Amino acid sequence: MAIRDKIFAFAKGMRGRAKNCAKIARNRVEKAWQYQYRDRRTKKRNARALWITRINAATREHGLKYNEFVHGLGRENVCVDRKILAELAVNEPLSFRALVERVKTMRGIE
Repeated sequence: MAIRDKIFAFAKGMRGRAKNCAKIARNRVEKAWQYQYRDRRTKKRNARALWITRINAATREHGLKYNEFVHGLGRENVCVDRKILAELAVNEPLSFRALVERVKTMRGIE
């Protein structure tokens, strides 16, 4: 299989001459690969921001700020990452509340 055919295989589904003109197809495919590389990292960044937003909303319902909560967990040596905390906040509110209460008692709040 020639390199040109491989480029056309990657360019399948593109619009205009980008799918059937070798020079333009090669440029578009290379640019698509650049976007793909960049967005794999952006996806992780966006997911982390979403987790932090969910945790912050859940902790504020219990009268605590996000940074106080995370700092308290660190001081208590509770090793739960933000992904799991966000899942607990959404799907297991009682378990999340137990963590919040633990941090509150450690900090002397309530």
